[in-house]
Amino acid sequence: MLIYFLGIGGTAMGHAAILFKKMGHEVLGSDYELYPPMSLVLEKEGITYFNGFDDSRLSTINPDLVVIGNALSRGNVEVEWVLNHPKVQKIALPELISRYLLSDKKPIVVTGTHGKTTTSSMIAHLLMQNELNPSWFIGGVPKSLPSGANLGKGEAFVIEGDEYDSAFFDKRSKFIHYKPFIATINNIEMDHADIFRDIIAVKQSFEHFIRLIPSNGVLIVNGDDSNIQSLLPINLCPVLTVGIDPSNDLYLSNYSENDGGSSFSLYYKGSHWSDVSLDLIGFFNARNAAIAALSAGMFYDSKQPTKLNIECLSSFKGVTRRQECLYRDPLIGIFEDFAHHPSSLKKIIRTFKNSHSDSRLVICFEPRSNTARSSLFQNEFTDALKKANFVKIAPVPKSKHVATESYLDTDRIVQELKSLTVEAKNYADNEDLKQSLIQLVIEARTMKQKTTIVFCTNGSFDGIIQQFVNELKGDSNS
Repeated sequence: MLIYFLGIGGTAMGHAAILFKKMGHEVLGSDYELYPPMSLVLEKEGITYFNGFDDSRLSTINPDLVVIGNALSRGNVEVEWVLNHPKVQKIALPELISRYLLSDKKPIVVTGTHGKTTTSSMIAHLLMQNELNPSWFIGGVPKSLPSGANLGKGEAFVIEGDEYDSAFFDKRSKFIHYKPFIATINNIEMDHADIFRDIIAVKQSFEHFIRLIPSNGVLIVNGDDSNIQSLLPINLCPVLTVGIDPSNDLYLSNYSENDGGSSFSLYYKGSHWSDVSLDLIGFFNARNAAIAALSAGMFYDSKQPTKLNIECLSSFKGVTRRQECLYRDPLIGIFEDFAHHPSSLKKIIRTFKNSHSDSRLVICFEPRSNTARSSLFQNEFTDALKKANFVKIAPVPKSKHVATESYLDTDRIVQELKSLTVEAKNYADNEDLKQSLIQLVIEARTMKQKTTIVFCTNGSFDGIIQQFVNELKGDSNS
């Protein structure tokens, strides 16, 4: 079968293309201009992709099946070609995965507003290290797995379950397609304001997801999250809670961290289960690891966790763009994180303040997601950023999903931060932001002042992150 992936540059779409090529299908795809890491991943796998869209190309290729990514919509010339040729089958990515990959597997579906990619990667890592030969499909680039997608011979299929919609013609949340056997909910917050009108609508989608769990499956949830608690109790399947309070089925204790990682203990039903060390910092990552351990442990027995080698989490190296160190010398550390929601920003700032307490913390924030661009979290972003020493805010990109009068007011955030004695500035151009960082590094080196710079975005700051890092590396080599 010749499969054409329309929007192949997305992490999930790209990984799906790789899987289907490995299954023996002929695979092609197109997108807006592709960038690393996905462009490099696709090239490594020998997949041909096209930059830009051309309906005449599809007429020549004449694919058997077109997978349409959720970033594509009416008006795109290739989308229009597909609709004008009804003999060519179209399908949304989640339905493709469900139909062709999950039918003979037992899916472990990881959901929640935050932490899905890291937790999914941890579960796959645990199952692989315990020689259970899992399959996985992860919306990121895990550092401890050979790829972001894999077809194993075992029953387990670990998949990241997003609450965002499936396609312009299928407005259901992606996770509705994924046939959960083990389901996890890490947290629930208001997000994706272009899809959900309020937190009630978000919770309603999670309620629909919960109804899909079979009675012999398991639901594993963050027991410290009030929005999740409002969906409980349920009597559809066993429910296990994970959290910091001993009332949870699995609770974390003795948490500590430094710039080299973190450690903690896990207690199941009141009894010591395991001690864990992670290369990652942040209590939220400890909870991700606890949920991952319980998910892997419950897979073969929904009444009692199977004894696994949980300590192998110490070899988990994280996921690209999550606390990723891009550059480090004795004075300067440069990191990138996917944080773009106020609660994620608050957590990552707290984590870096705790683990790099002898360093000035510079947060570069790009409000790029449709929710971040809007004024929905105007006050919350100020509150999240106020614990940094320096805040640099990138320009707010325009979006068809955000009304002109409803954009995030970064001028206001800057003024409010300054009133709280935080040195803050917003920029009309990312190149100007980069130049300000170069000057800040020069001053830090002159003053011998340790400085940690964290780029927080689900975008790219127009490519300046890598440019900045390359300039620092060139300077350090001179």
